[in-house]
Amino acid sequence: MKVKNSLLLFCGLLSVMFMSCSKSDTTSVVTPTVPPSNPITPGNISGYVKGTLTTGNTYTITGDITIKVGDTLASQQGVTVIVKNNAQVNVQGTLLLVGTKGSPVSFNSDSNTPGSWGGFQCDSAQSVTIKWTHIDNTGGPDPAGDPRKSVFVAAPINVDIEDSWITNGQDDIVRCQAGAIVNILRNTILSSGSTDGEAINIKSGTTGTIAYNVVYSQAGTGIKLETSSTAPFPQTSIDVYNNTLVSNGWRRGAAEPGRGVSVGLNAKANIYNNIMVNNYQGLEIFTDADTINTKYGNNLFYATADTYTDTTVTPNISVNLRSNFYPGDGVGRPQSTDLVSTAVGVYDPMFKSFDGTIAAPNGASTTNDFHLQSGSPAIGKGNPTYSADMGAYTSDATKSNQH
Repeated sequence: MKVKNSLLLFCGLLSVMFMSCSKSDTTSVVTPTVPPSNPITPGNISGYVKGTLTTGNTYTITGDITIKVGDTLASQQGVTVIVKNNAQVNVQGTLLLVGTKGSPVSFNSDSNTPGSWGGFQCDSAQSVTIKWTHIDNTGGPDPAGDPRKSVFVAAPINVDIEDSWITNGQDDIVRCQAGAIVNILRNTILSSGSTDGEAINIKSGTTGTIAYNVVYSQAGTGIKLETSSTAPFPQTSIDVYNNTLVSNGWRRGAAEPGRGVSVGLNAKANIYNNIMVNNYQGLEIFTDADTINTKYGNNLFYATADTYTDTTVTPNISVNLRSNFYPGDGVGRPQSTDLVSTAVGVYDPMFKSFDGTIAAPNGASTTNDFHLQSGSPAIGKGNPTYSADMGAYTSDATKSNQH
């Protein structure tokens, strides 16, 4: 069956909106409605799939599914998808998952355990849109036994991931490369990466915005940007602002510690208004980055302890957390607009609740609340080009993280 015109029109309009919005427009909360077109019957699905998963229904993926070029797999709000047999979703066409705050879409494995299904492999997709969607326990092993990425895009397409929750993955959570145009906004990424993996890994000519995201307990780096060591153009160029990045980098160990944000290999970025707490390293701007065109400031760095012992290496080493806010092997240096903690209690961002965790295992549960209390030093200290405040939770409710 053909996907009906209403769905194709919606996808076209969504693409035009994404391409034409200004920065302030693209970071605002907008939840479109997927038209009820070509409904897919609830129950087991596998093989080639196209059409719409419909509101309130449950679907079970029993084997790999593929969305062919020219086809669309869409989801209305309130859909539950259960994945069995370590299956994955292969996207060659269009993926359009649109839940709502009160009725999100959900993808999880039948075992509800970390690393138990293959995620969304969109290396040749035409468009990827994921809004108000739970994606849990991805990263199941590929045929070679290696963990798979949760959402992987390797094509010069629009990638719009907003207001979603991604938890307990085993490798990179969102990886975009090969000239993708990204809008990664207001997502929550928790307790992911086994012994490696970045939360948001951006490479090879990808451009766009990463803002208002919360990343907690990622094995590697929260937000990593690179172009190429041999082909500096097209250049990776990203605005990275108002993210809250906590307790990342520890499961990778001292051999290649993770960071809150890193910029390397000819990439450039604008990095402002981020809160980085208890990361192995804070903001690393490598010597091989486009250091002239990388701009940064108005970031808050804090640690709940002076030192922490890294037990992922033998012998164990004691890490001075404050020395790592701007690692010494990079070229980044504290800016006059930064809030850089010099001791416990100095520039504490005053989260509504935080248990002080520095390192946690993959899949660890958390009840931390990274909203800011009244009186937080992060309030009113942001670069106003992006937001008056620092971190993912700001006083502007139309742009702030909604979780």
